[in-house]
Amino acid sequence: MIQVNGLTRRYGDITAVSDLSFSVAEGEIIGFLGPNGAGKTTTMNMITGCLRATAGTVTVDGTDIETDADRARRIIGYLPELPPLYPDMTVDEYLDFVYRLKKCALPRGQHLSGICAMAGLTDVRGRLIRNLSKGYRQRVGLAQALIGDPKVLILDEPTVGLDPRQIIEVREVIRSLGQKHTVILSSHILPEVQEVCDRILVIDRGKIVADGTPAELSERVAGAERLNMTIEGEPAAVLGCLRAVPGVSEAVVTAEDGLKCVYRITAEPDADIRRAVFDALSQHRFAILSMQQVELSLEDIFLRLTGAEQDAPDAAPAQEPDDRPRRKCGLFGRKRGDRR
Repeated sequence: MIQVNGLTRRYGDITAVSDLSFSVAEGEIIGFLGPNGAGKTTTMNMITGCLRATAGTVTVDGTDIETDADRARRIIGYLPELPPLYPDMTVDEYLDFVYRLKKCALPRGQHLSGICAMAGLTDVRGRLIRNLSKGYRQRVGLAQALIGDPKVLILDEPTVGLDPRQIIEVREVIRSLGQKHTVILSSHILPEVQEVCDRILVIDRGKIVADGTPAELSERVAGAERLNMTIEGEPAAVLGCLRAVPGVSEAVVTAEDGLKCVYRITAEPDADIRRAVFDALSQHRFAILSMQQVELSLEDIFLRLTGAEQDAPDAAPAQEPDDRPRRKCGLFGRKRGDRR
């Protein structure tokens, strides 16, 4: 459904996005994960046609976003991080405005009513957008992206600023959308990506550093197997026993409570040490109170892949130094550089 090849965006000497290539199958929900300033929004703006790439190509359902932008815009529904709302309009007025801008051919009343029901806006259709809460404004932004029933939805930080209940509700909407649409979801909120997405692309400093399901990414970065065990026995003797087990590369105490201690045991690569550790401790009559195989969380994976302990500055400047001819934005046909 989406094919990205060699996508690059430079701002003078700064490379915001560097040679990205990936594909998204029809019906997939893809999580675009990365720290702030990694290039997620820049990439989404290029995929939707709102920003011209320095190099590379994007095709959506076989349509090149550069050479046939009008058809591509009809295929894509885009929710920017800051939805392009008009606060002096009611919800109905705004959605009707977007409906006309997109030249939607679907039956207006039935189509907009269905979208409002899906986005949870039915009870506020007559209210001014300026009087809506942040959560409802985000829903209005999602509703405008759905007008025209696009095959592809690009959602940039769709739950930013929402409270926990609203986040759960928006996640449920996104899951339901994945049954009929191909979705790219950008976020730096790890549980959101893990809960909603079929596959994760991790981007850091403008480059893709990982691509796979959460389980695949965990397997890639986990390295050796680890066990957390609570064992009763004299700590020095227990450590000696553990370190003598074939396949154990490290054994350390992580918490002490008299003779009951918590141990972290690390295996050599590709070694399953659980049975051997159990047998060794049993032979020495050390009581095993608990044994847990440690799996990396998505947060652990993210930190290992991106080195996120450092603060990356925003890659893109406020104004793009692009002197090439301007073209229409992929959202409503607005020319780049025009005021909202």
